[in-house]
Amino acid sequence: MRIALIGYGKMGHEVERLALAKGHEIAVTIDNEQEWDERLNQLKSADIAIEFSQPDQAFNNICRCFDLHLPIVVGTTAWYDHLDEVKKRCLDEKQSLFYAPNFSIGMNMVFRINKQLAQFAEKYGYTMSLAETHHIHKLDKPSGTAAKLANDIIAESSRYEYWSINEPYPAKALPIEVTREGEVFGIHSVTAQSSADRITLTHEAFSREGLAQGALAAAEFLIGKTGVFTMDDLL
Repeated sequence: MRIALIGYGKMGHEVERLALAKGHEIAVTIDNEQEWDERLNQLKSADIAIEFSQPDQAFNNICRCFDLHLPIVVGTTAWYDHLDEVKKRCLDEKQSLFYAPNFSIGMNMVFRINKQLAQFAEKYGYTMSLAETHHIHKLDKPSGTAAKLANDIIAESSRYEYWSINEPYPAKALPIEVTREGEVFGIHSVTAQSSADRITLTHEAFSREGLAQGALAAAEFLIGKTGVFTMDDLL
């Protein structure tokens, strides 16, 4: 594949490292507004774009790739208020989009286990809560991963109607404790507790490698397809 990297920060560099090791090519890197114009011809030569930018840039980046009919894998989160609009355009124009709150294969296994835990907690009266820790550079709170975990719990629950990151937590709110410290790559914990015991499900990322591997697998999967895809389709 000839890959366009949209967003060339730490995640972009990690995707580049793994892509080259797997024999793919980097057609272009784009990291600011000026480079969209200066590197347009290189962008047009790409087979697919992998996007890890910032929440306030992701929607425009997706639209620009759609304008070129360039398939795009989106790893940025906190743009999902535009998701319905993006999905509609993708399907109407037979574009190609793959998005995920977390591309780690391990984390996606946790998503599946979390749904089962939520069903168990609902049946047996356990209360649930979440905690997530990331590096100080992460802008969105909570993480897209934590939001997905929370929304999956809420979908199974009669106790919780929404999630909250602000104490004191209202009675109908699923608590999410958010910590930003150091250079932590990402720790997510789900807790189910009763008067008798506590169950804790934790995923800790040791590096960005798992995210980059998943994004590359998504790109390889997306080539030749049209439509909207997620990690459920890949797995």
